[in-house]
Amino acid sequence: MRLDKLLSYSLVIAPAASAHHPLQFRQQNWTIGQTAQTSSGPVIGHAAPTATEVSEYLGIRYAQPPLGSLRYAAPLPYTGTAAFNASAFGASCLIVPQTGSSNAASNPANLTAAGAQIVIDGAEKGAKMSEDCLTLNLWTKPQTGEPAKAVMLWVYGGGFQNGWTGDPQYDGQYLADLEDVVIVSFNYRVNIFGFPSTPSGFSNVGLLDQRLAVEWVRDNIAAFGGDPHRITLFGQSAGAASIDFYSYAWPSDPIVNGMILESGTTQVIPPLNETTSAAMWYNITRQVGCGTTTSNASSTLACMRAANSTSILSALASAPSFVPTIDNTIVFSNTEYNARSLSGKFIQAPLLIGTNDNEETIFRTGDILHGGAKSDSFYEETNLNKFFCPCAARANASVYNHVPTWRYRWFGVFENTNLTLSTDSGAYHGSEIPIIFNTPPAGKGIANDTVEELAVMAYMRGAWATFAKDPANGLKSYQGGWPSYYPTNATLIRLAFDPTNASSTNLALPEMYDAGCGTVLAVAGNASSTTGSAVPSPTVKASSGIVLSSPRNWVLLACPALALVWTL
Repeated sequence: MRLDKLLSYSLVIAPAASAHHPLQFRQQNWTIGQTAQTSSGPVIGHAAPTATEVSEYLGIRYAQPPLGSLRYAAPLPYTGTAAFNASAFGASCLIVPQTGSSNAASNPANLTAAGAQIVIDGAEKGAKMSEDCLTLNLWTKPQTGEPAKAVMLWVYGGGFQNGWTGDPQYDGQYLADLEDVVIVSFNYRVNIFGFPSTPSGFSNVGLLDQRLAVEWVRDNIAAFGGDPHRITLFGQSAGAASIDFYSYAWPSDPIVNGMILESGTTQVIPPLNETTSAAMWYNITRQVGCGTTTSNASSTLACMRAANSTSILSALASAPSFVPTIDNTIVFSNTEYNARSLSGKFIQAPLLIGTNDNEETIFRTGDILHGGAKSDSFYEETNLNKFFCPCAARANASVYNHVPTWRYRWFGVFENTNLTLSTDSGAYHGSEIPIIFNTPPAGKGIANDTVEELAVMAYMRGAWATFAKDPANGLKSYQGGWPSYYPTNATLIRLAFDPTNASSTNLALPEMYDAGCGTVLAVAGNASSTTGSAVPSPTVKASSGIVLSSPRNWVLLACPALALVWTL
């Protein structure tokens, strides 16, 4: 964000900020950028480039470099004693080059200037890449506000194929500055380097990277003015899916106290079975010259650990995507997720979950850049089966287990976030991210923020931070109060539905958007409504056109992608 935009923005939100944070006292014992003592050694920070009251720490190692025998292996904690100058982002983990981004200049998708920038940033153009990539970043402002601040730990998306904390839209300085929270982001391994599915037993090491980053934050965040007992994971797309995987993998040792899932659950990119993953692994080992299914598995793994990374990436360019694999330890089958949802065997922490109104636009645009779009029906089914219906089912599972839950739907459309010139992009996949981080596209040919957009940014950013500060109760009193989600009540929060009245909480019945999700299944009255009274038996129209009356207290919506079956 440009400095003039930040200044004008600060003027817009100043009264609300002071009302929200009445105790803006200054702690004289904190110097901006001061050295923090961590398990990784002394870390030297600096003032953030624009929000200069924020201390910024970049590129801190949280794991040993995943090289040699640690390639395709679980990460090991990094410990050190030497002082580290945390002045630059660490390298991006290795990704397959994104060919579609090079087409942005010729503009086959009729991109706006903002759209072209979004495509190029998403492809990590100009990012340094290395296997030595397991680093994290931190933004904090301990000299004012709460002495022990809530922590928001960001998990980026990218389909488990790419992603990098250095993406400009993930810059945490503004959120830390304006909302009195500590922001942390971290790199994790992706594609075959994070999800190799070796027959020797190594599969979801990228998810283990994420767990180790959470443990580092728990152990070190107090040195930066953060509260280790108030850590909220928030992420988008594959990042949200990662958080959902996390919630089912570590229910007895959660560390985190809240979860925000933006456009992603375990079903946004369904995990592979071991047979499929092994076939994919051997397809790459054969191309790299490290063996086939008839080779000794240990020898093949040793060869792949020694192979040149360039040859591996070259083989990946024409291969199916490596994503999480069912290992029945940290990633499970749909059947097991259903069982765990029913029994409450997931982290019982408050949940904020939602989707964007027109997720598919970004994928349609990407397909055009890569040579051709698919049918309208394909993208409509993508919206339902990957995003809308799994989100509904996950929210309902949370409510079923009496977990405080809020559900939203994002509608924001602004001139400087619109993707294409030909049509209105709508609220596409990922369009909420720069609104929350206060990092909308800026530059040549890109429109400035509007007054309405600034107001929406303040509202959204404040809501996310309010949840992080008090996950169980904060949103209940935010801007007049957000109602806890309940599937048969008007509790779906429509964000930026009316951008001219950004601070108004716009509510809708979930069935307005969930009716296309397939079967409507009755559930015995394990849950009660937010008022404690019984919910009248609803009549809901399923996607088949059949009208079903539920004889029970309430209903859960199951979607084809999730195949969620609730037994009484």
